[in-house]
Amino acid sequence: QELRPKSLDIKQEELGDMVEKEMASTSEAIEDAVRRIEEMMSQARNESSGVKLEVNERILNSCTDLMKAIRLLVMTSTNLQKEIVESGRGAATTQEFYAKNSRWTEGLISASKAVGWGATQLVESADRVVLHTGKYEELIVCSHEIAASTAQLVAASKVKAEKSSKNLGRLQECSRNVNEMAANVVASTKSGQEQIEEKDTMDFSGMSLIKLKKEEMETQVKVLELEKRLEGERVRLGELRKQHYALAGTYDAAEDGEAKPAPAPRRGILKKPPLAQKP
Repeated sequence: QELRPKSLDIKQEELGDMVEKEMASTSEAIEDAVRRIEEMMSQARNESSGVKLEVNERILNSCTDLMKAIRLLVMTSTNLQKEIVESGRGAATTQEFYAKNSRWTEGLISASKAVGWGATQLVESADRVVLHTGKYEELIVCSHEIAASTAQLVAASKVKAEKSSKNLGRLQECSRNVNEMAANVVASTKSGQEQIEEKDTMDFSGMSLIKLKKEEMETQVKVLELEKRLEGERVRLGELRKQHYALAGTYDAAEDGEAKPAPAPRRGILKKPPLAQKP
């Protein structure tokens, strides 16, 4: 008991209730997301037309398909979780089983939260895109996050499940379906973005020679600015990932007790050996 982390010092009843509440909350968040997407679809049909309506419908349809896939994933995960508890608790109560396997339980709760949060963020991003107040890139990032949280949920469930479990097989199939639907959201978002940007920015008819030259110079300046900003954001992303891995406990502890990242492979090893010169 003394060796157990303080964060796991939770009453048996509370831990068991947390699992059920979190799974129910995730299901509710997904149902709400489906309703909101339907409302956005109706609003888009009333307020947009032509290319913008076509793009919005394609993106929202792909988001709807993704939400349906996530809903099925959560339902299957809940069934598998009940199967795991029933087969593993023996004479113990459900709450005692969760308390005994508290690390696994917390992983399950965390994964469920991540799935629900990802679904909510996706809908909010889609809403902003339809209203032309958000960025298409937000939808793409949210889709990647959902795929990652889905993998986390499957991994958490797989730890305690029997290899021959039919529910585990269904869950893995649901996970593949979620990944496929998330990829469809990314594809529809990218194609829609290209259509809108091409329509809005590629119409140069009616411009004079001087105006065209001025636009060309301004665009060159913008390209240089964006390249510099991109370089800075990549450095920032790298530092954020280091901190993320450090907090997740994936850093190897150094001999002096400080947490340092695992050494990256030396670049020199990856270089091809020089070709032998002919005599």
